[in-house]
Amino acid sequence: MTVNRLIFRNIKKNFKHYYVYIFALVFSVALYFSFMTLQFDPALDDTTGGVKGAAAIKTGSVLLIFIVSVFLVYANNLFIKRRSKEIGLFQLIGMTKGTVFHILSVENLVLYVGSLIVGIFLGFSMSRLLMMILFKVTGIQDVATLRFSSEAFVQTLVVFAAIYILILLMNAVFIRRQSILSLFRVATVTQQRLKKMTALQAILGVFGIGLILFGYYLSSQLFSGMFLGNQFFVVMIAILASVIIGTYLFYKGSVSFIFNIIRKRKNGYLNVNDVLSLSSIMFRMKSNSLLLMIITTLSALSIALLSLSYISYYSVEKMVEKNIPADFSILTEHGAEFVQALEKEGIANSYETIDLLNFQVDLSEVLSMSAEEGNSLFSFADTTMLVISDQVVEQLDVAETEVYLANQSDFLNNLMHIQEQGMIVFTGEEYVYKLAYKGMEDLTVLPARATGAFPVAIVDQSIYQQMLADKDVELSTEFSQYTGVTITNREDIERADTIFHALDIDIWAGNESKYEEKMIQKQGIGVIMFIVGFLGLAFLITSGCILYFKQMDESEDEKANYTILRKLGYTQTDLLKGVQHKQLFNFGIPLVVGLCHSYFAVKSGWFLFGTEMLTPMLIVMAIYTALYSIFGMLSVLNYKRVIKEAL
Repeated sequence: MTVNRLIFRNIKKNFKHYYVYIFALVFSVALYFSFMTLQFDPALDDTTGGVKGAAAIKTGSVLLIFIVSVFLVYANNLFIKRRSKEIGLFQLIGMTKGTVFHILSVENLVLYVGSLIVGIFLGFSMSRLLMMILFKVTGIQDVATLRFSSEAFVQTLVVFAAIYILILLMNAVFIRRQSILSLFRVATVTQQRLKKMTALQAILGVFGIGLILFGYYLSSQLFSGMFLGNQFFVVMIAILASVIIGTYLFYKGSVSFIFNIIRKRKNGYLNVNDVLSLSSIMFRMKSNSLLLMIITTLSALSIALLSLSYISYYSVEKMVEKNIPADFSILTEHGAEFVQALEKEGIANSYETIDLLNFQVDLSEVLSMSAEEGNSLFSFADTTMLVISDQVVEQLDVAETEVYLANQSDFLNNLMHIQEQGMIVFTGEEYVYKLAYKGMEDLTVLPARATGAFPVAIVDQSIYQQMLADKDVELSTEFSQYTGVTITNREDIERADTIFHALDIDIWAGNESKYEEKMIQKQGIGVIMFIVGFLGLAFLITSGCILYFKQMDESEDEKANYTILRKLGYTQTDLLKGVQHKQLFNFGIPLVVGLCHSYFAVKSGWFLFGTEMLTPMLIVMAIYTALYSIFGMLSVLNYKRVIKEAL
């Protein structure tokens, strides 16, 4: 028999092992080619506001190469392990290791070529759908066309050729290092098992849980003002280290420790479900602790990044409304010119003009950056802030001895600690104004660009006039006047925006169109959310597949056990119940731990990205959990097949 005929027969015979590998290849190629097609699509450069989607996708493609490479290397290792006896048999009948390597290389080449063809075709078919999704989330008004990118095709070939060479090198090292005897034992080496719970394992288990809880506590205090200066970065490193090491020790000892307690409470009376679920998890998770730690940590990172990007996207409307009070904010003398242009075009509008007064102020009794006395990151005893009259705020009537604050920022509210009462002291050229602080009003009077996202003081008109005459000319602001224009008929917004740009008003610093700002932010954040979502989906599928492949491997190892249990009288239903419990733990524990990690990661600094945390985060977690559960159900179906074949 020739080598070529042997290769053909091997591919045909081992197809039950190859289908997993083929799926990994086809999926990886389709994923990468569709992603690269987006990068080279010229439609991405048509977004307004100068958003370069292709540049952002190019950055994401580097991460995608890493994810795909790890996935294929793991799938190849599983595949080569399943064929170890066959490789040993080839050497036993006289084939050299070089000949065996040649056979495997040609087989891999055939699989790679076939998978590349199918994967590129699927990726090409998916690219239009991905472009439509991208246009939808960014609000781009364009038609997604099906376009074959030669640049994406060439780059896909280069990347997967490099991965193919990497896999060949790994196969060569594997064949070179293994003896004939060891090849026959590779597929039968059992997972590390512990017959008895040791004191060291119990201590590591408790310590692992403690490290995770310690990391959660630090993350909850990260932006509380407790940590200052360089301490902030040290604490961030401490959070990552404690959570990652704690997760590793959790799988290394905590799971066995907890399950051992549960098993002891049963006083040794274990049913078939306990044997197939609790006992199996105890024995196997310790040896898989590194893999599970990596999957859990990266899952938490994916969920956290997806949640934060969706929080930003979800909050665009509210953020813009909060930062820009009117449809058009003009901080120069061109306000009157814009109003005249609107009236000339017959666009009904209303506008208000507010003079901006900057004043020296002592806010130390009202604002602080730390909850602990004497531990302040920034002193508000000598700062400046904008002051306006209560006449321009219809909702308030301020007494002469009082002052209110407005223009509160969610970002600063989470960093600053605002007292319920106190004195605010304004210092002018000649006089000092001590006013009683009456509260922070949920009002946006001036755009954030004018205030620097800092609160604005609202005082009585008579006090405002005195302060205006007593102002320090050296404290003049960059902007002296604000004009806010509101369009009466909402259908005229786009026309008004066109006039705004036609007058070149937007070229002066500080002038903003709320409509344009929403579009720019939606496009920019939409592209980021799409890329993070795509990479998160890629990692979700690859990590789910890795756990599924692992369970396939374990099911083959445990097939003899199922045969014995079937002969003892247990039915398929009995065994399947135990398997279902086992898969609930195998897939559920990494998922739950990853969700907990991501929750505390998001909770610590979500306010930096948007105005609402819970709803966007729960939506992301629900979708991630639903997709992740698919691999658990597939694993149960695989075990069902193995149990059925066991007798």
